Amino acid sequence: MEVKKVITPIDFSDNSKLIAESAAYFAGKFGASLHLIFVVQNFEDYSGFFVPQMSMPNLEQDLIAGAEEKMASFCAELEESLTRAGISEVTHQVSMGDVAEQIVEFAATNKGDLIVMGTHGYKGLEKIMFGSVADKVVRSAPCPVLTINPYTCCKTE
Repeated sequence: MEVKKVITPIDFSDNSKLIAESAAYFAGKFGASLHLIFVVQNFEDYSGFFVPQMSMPNLEQDLIAGAEEKMASFCAELEESLTRAGISEVTHQVSMGDVAEQIVEFAATNKGDLIVMGTHGYKGLEKIMFGSVADKVVRSAPCPVLTINPYTCCKTE
């Protein structure tokens, strides 16, 4: 199996840096490029549960702009880890929609060879409503998916 493109979805949680660093490690070992993606959850998915259905185009644009700023900052924080892993450049994208569907679509469109992602994201009621993003990606991804449990990965004793 030849791996040229590693795709890593992040959610800006406390574990995102660990997941991205792990993905960078694998990308470095394969001599592959690293592509980070963050997906802003569609408000339509919450309609009827938390908020009334309404059109909020400015809010969606603001959320995407805020996520793009956060992504740029996140990538800057990773610079040292990327250098250690032998990654000279990381690309990133922010999109909006169903998180699992957007990850799978991004991997297919960009001919990803490997998806590296965390096993934990949604918690509580959101997990019950939307299910596991990792599970959905594993079931429908066009390439192999490596899931990392951030609570057991890379611990030193």
